[in-house]
Amino acid sequence: MRFVREGHGTPAPVAPTDTLVVGGDYRFVRNPMYVGVVTAILGQALTFLDPWVLGYGVLAWAVMASFVRFYEEPVLREQYGRQYDDYCRAVPAWLPSWSRKRASGMGPR
Repeated sequence: MRFVREGHGTPAPVAPTDTLVVGGDYRFVRNPMYVGVVTAILGQALTFLDPWVLGYGVLAWAVMASFVRFYEEPVLREQYGRQYDDYCRAVPAWLPSWSRKRASGMGPR
């Protein structure tokens, strides 16, 4: 819903947002959906003490991190320019920060 209400679009590349989404969970980490998926997989690995699931979690993170680094970030940087650069400086990509100082003018809190 955040992408619809705040960004006036969707997370899908076919219907991207008009504005950079920086509210909600995006205040604490730049990739909250990917972090959630990886956390769920690693939680399953821990719950079942399964090294194969742990390996799957690491592989899933590597694939997602590569996608973000080589596709999403360049597209967002091109689309939003300095606003995205400021956001990247203020908000970590993978490890949420609850106390990190936010860049001014980042939109809804």
